Amino acid sequence: MQYFFMFLAFLCGVVFPIQAGLNGKMTKIVENPILAAFLSFLTGLITLGIYAIITKVPLKQITHAQNAPWYVWFAGILGAFYVSTVVILIPRLGVAFTFGLIVAGQMAISMALDHFGLFDLPVKHISIGKIIGAILLIIAVVLIRKF
Repeated sequence: MQYFFMFLAFLCGVVFPIQAGLNGKMTKIVENPILAAFLSFLTGLITLGIYAIITKVPLKQITHAQNAPWYVWFAGILGAFYVSTVVILIPRLGVAFTFGLIVAGQMAISMALDHFGLFDLPVKHISIGKIIGAILLIIAVVLIRKF
């Protein structure tokens, strides 16, 4: 089962640049990156709604959200920031360089989240191996930019 989850994580990595490319195409069609991002989220909302209905997700549990800490609501804002920013960056930086920087940023914050157990996540301390891996990732981003 662990390999299946690893495959899903890899698949998410594959999907992000494709999503960005498609959102870039939509930006050209509607002539506005924010409108393209809005349409992307609208399509996602509709898809999740259909999925929830088909799989019979207990929608009454949505009322539990009123007990959520205030900061968890930033997830939607961060998602909007992410999609909108990627749509703007792809034509300026290219897909490989943009996502190289994104992955480097994801790795940096992921190690901090793991190390400090933020948001009630399990603590997984930073090791020398993780630091070396992050440095190699940054070197890869530099190489992508230069060549």
